[in-house]
Amino acid sequence: MEHYDVMRTTFAARQYTNTQVSDATLYRILDNARFAPSGGNRQGWRVLVIKDQARRQALREIMAPTIKQYKAQAMAGETPFNTITPSQVSAATIDATPANFPLVDELEQAPVLLVVCVDLKLVSSMDKDLDRVGLISGASIYPFAWNIITAARNEGLGGVLTTFLANREPQAKQLLELPADVAVAAMIAIGEPVKQLTKLKRGPVDGFTTIDSYSGPAFTGKGASD
Repeated sequence: MEHYDVMRTTFAARQYTNTQVSDATLYRILDNARFAPSGGNRQGWRVLVIKDQARRQALREIMAPTIKQYKAQAMAGETPFNTITPSQVSAATIDATPANFPLVDELEQAPVLLVVCVDLKLVSSMDKDLDRVGLISGASIYPFAWNIITAARNEGLGGVLTTFLANREPQAKQLLELPADVAVAAMIAIGEPVKQLTKLKRGPVDGFTTIDSYSGPAFTGKGASD
């Protein structure tokens, strides 16, 4: 596929057909994804291919409390787990919320299930001393994770990246036998989508791009030289 076509048609595919994805195809996806950039080219990623059904079921159970909280906050009109506005959703409401969620309900049937981890000794966290949640460490792992998704799209497949598992990292680390300095970055499922979307909805460039400052004029792409 053309690169821009991949970018414009890669969506969060959570439902897959029964068609299996061969190990050779998955290897090819990872073989191309590994060319993602990372700080100092240290390539601190580690990918776990989860094939064991019992571990998949355990992952689903580990994520259940996080999904309940996510859904309860979203249904209340909040941005779930945001670090700025305190949640007004009660623990009782969260407990009463069902833990069902697309893909997670059929986790055992996903053709491919990956857990993407990162060695924290190999990433530079330039914002580690700021009084806010850290973001910069992700720059050395999420380009790689997204490369996996777009490589899958190039193979005619679909995928989705989720971060529910990171909220329950201690339990996930025990299940997956992760070393102390390795963090859970994402869980990625891949398969043949039940339906391939070809037109995605996104905001226009001039809705999120400004000139010179946050409150500057919108960038429209119509410069003086045009």
